[in-house]
Amino acid sequence: MDVNSLSHTKWDCKYHTAFAQKYNRRKVIYGHLHKDISQIFSMLCNRKGVRIIEAEMCPNHAHMLVEI
Repeated sequence: MDVNSLSHTKWDCKYHTAFAQKYNRRKVIYGHLHKDISQIFSMLCNRKGVRIIEAEMCPNHAHMLVEI
């Protein structure tokens, strides 16, 4: 287990996030948008210094496990 630390604190902070589109019945994430959405998530996480542990694209939503 990776633990971040300072002089008096230690932490291991992970978040499970799920992103759903506005109209959930439209299953368009798997199509041509899959690569675009993956690139956008990767770019945003790199910009903020967030590490993506796991990511999965479903037909109508995306799951990500990230560590900050």
